[in-house]
Amino acid sequence: MKLKNWILMTAFAALGIASCERRPAPLTIDNSLTADEIAAGRFTPEVMWKMSRAGQSSLSPDGRTLLYAQTDYDAAANRGCTTLWTLDLATKRAARLTDTSSNSTAPAWSPDGSRIYFLSDRSGSMQVWRMNAAGGEAVQITGAEGGETPDIEGFGVSPDERHIWWVQTVHVADRRSADVHADLPKSKARIYDDLMVRHWDYWDEGDHRHIFVGELDGNRVTGGRDILGPEAAWDAPLAPYFDMAEIAWNHAGTMLAYTCKPLTGVAYAVSTDSDIFVYNLENGHTQNICKPLTGNGGSPEEDMAEMPGYDKYPVWSPDDRCIAFRSMRRAGNESDKERLFLYDCQTAELCDLTADFDYNALNVAWSGPRELRFIAPIEATHQLCRLSLDEGEVEVLTHGDHDITAFTTAGGRTVAELCTISSATEFYEVAADGSLSQLSAVNGAIYDRIRMGEVQKRWVTTTDGKQMLVWVILPPDFDPAKKYPTLLYCEGGPQSVVSNGWSYRWNFQLMAAQGYIVVAPNRRGLPSFGQEWLDQISGDYSGQNIRDYLSAIDDVAREPWADETRMGCVGASYGGYSAYFLAGCHEKRFKAFIAHCGIFDFDAMYGQTEELWFVNNDYGGPYWDKGNATAQRSYANSPHRFVDRWDTPILIFTGENDFRIPYVQSLEAFTAARVRGIPARLVEFENEAHQVFKPQNSLLWNREFFGWLDRYVKGAK
Repeated sequence: MKLKNWILMTAFAALGIASCERRPAPLTIDNSLTADEIAAGRFTPEVMWKMSRAGQSSLSPDGRTLLYAQTDYDAAANRGCTTLWTLDLATKRAARLTDTSSNSTAPAWSPDGSRIYFLSDRSGSMQVWRMNAAGGEAVQITGAEGGETPDIEGFGVSPDERHIWWVQTVHVADRRSADVHADLPKSKARIYDDLMVRHWDYWDEGDHRHIFVGELDGNRVTGGRDILGPEAAWDAPLAPYFDMAEIAWNHAGTMLAYTCKPLTGVAYAVSTDSDIFVYNLENGHTQNICKPLTGNGGSPEEDMAEMPGYDKYPVWSPDDRCIAFRSMRRAGNESDKERLFLYDCQTAELCDLTADFDYNALNVAWSGPRELRFIAPIEATHQLCRLSLDEGEVEVLTHGDHDITAFTTAGGRTVAELCTISSATEFYEVAADGSLSQLSAVNGAIYDRIRMGEVQKRWVTTTDGKQMLVWVILPPDFDPAKKYPTLLYCEGGPQSVVSNGWSYRWNFQLMAAQGYIVVAPNRRGLPSFGQEWLDQISGDYSGQNIRDYLSAIDDVAREPWADETRMGCVGASYGGYSAYFLAGCHEKRFKAFIAHCGIFDFDAMYGQTEELWFVNNDYGGPYWDKGNATAQRSYANSPHRFVDRWDTPILIFTGENDFRIPYVQSLEAFTAARVRGIPARLVEFENEAHQVFKPQNSLLWNREFFGWLDRYVKGAK
């Protein structure tokens, strides 16, 4: 990610600009299946990249129309385009509002539903535009005509349409050598005195995302106050995801709530202590509602002097009296339970609404004056839940093997974005009783012609006598009389759900379509099975979760249709660590391993990664803390210490811009394998980070992935 340097304008003003005559020709995207693809009926990487990706949806105020963004890709051009669509819920008719000559994202309704606001790069930089809800000509309301204008990365129009917030990059510190030493303009260095020199996929060059507030007057935005202050060396919303859902207007349009972690250097690197701040437009005052915490009425532990974990995603109640938000109790634990908290703006009291609910509360929204809805991961699915402030108990509204990833409520109805292992996101209406009815068929033409494999839900007994949910995905046209090569999938995170959901990076149906049985266990350390199950993995990477992996693959291997002589093990991130560790203790189970951006050397990882709160929590501390038994056990069981036991071919993927698990971890593993004479291949992407996103890079990744498995697993003798 390259951040743009620019001089902050004191007045961010713009005349309304009609659609630009200089717009490029629309990107031609024809993703219809070829005759050969239809005849084969097989899911391939090429078919996957022809799928439309729908999301970012919101209901019109009257609940009759769904507005959403859809991204389509041209693999040959190695790029995609995001367009805006509406879906008439009465007729189920979808209509496209914008063309493929530019990207249009972040669509939002005006309060009366007559107009739509959105981001577009059609004028050369990403700016806020507005158009009639029925479509037609759009008007640019931010950015100056001509010259260089900073990109806007997110925005929100106040409910009274008098103000607007937006997020853009501000240069607050000199890090580049040419800035520090003006007489050396051609020098190429960065200079630091503290930590967080890089984050996720970008180097700190002194730039941060800040929230600005301006006036919306007709077809233009005027003013532009940086509410964090021009010297603030931190971000809002939080790095590295910069999720605009962390910012919310109150309904009166007079206050703005947002998430921020105002820390720098070492303090930032070791802490997850973000808070909710409320900015008052009238007097410019900002209040941190998370410090101090008083009057909670709970235990002494709950009535702590401050809230040291993540506090994020504020949402205002309809009467603006309360703010609901997600809160983690424990400092430095990014995977602690996400509690649903309520702050009373009049009394300053804070209350944990989900103290008796042993699951996370995600995507929180108000659905009435005294009612909240949210998504919770429950037994490897994501369900929509309801919480009445009067009743005080959580009701799980939806049921079934699916992932509800987002929802929108308006006009007395609720529409959810839903996917499964076998289908990408489609829109479903959620009835009052929780029943679901499909509204869209964004990828219907593909599902009608491509066969998917059966997904089985299996409960496996672990070595400590607990029950573990395992997804087993069978190849299309499965024949139980045959034996199939079998893959153990190791999840990353490590604390992320192996859910019944869709992925464009690690797609189980894509693996099954190549003739493999896929075994995907929800081993120890994954959400949706209670906090005890989730917490167990921290400080025990080499322990129970590794035994859970083996319990899952051994259980499936006993089936007559699973070929235990042809098994492979694959995973990314923590899953890549799992592949490295299992390579030293699998006792000849597997014929090949694949590790993507995996942790190989714990000692080196501590000094190479950036978010130190993660390794402090999950390893137990730094490697030099000799008196810390948990930390010393973690480092003693680092995969690199067991390379002498490696005896199996291994394919290693990495991204050059991965700063979470830097590519040198993969280089170490590749070097170790080759020096020991083990067949190995390294695939290094020069323009990817922790994941692979670009179309042709993804196609190459899949060719290498399946080529390795076909050679060493499917072709094993």
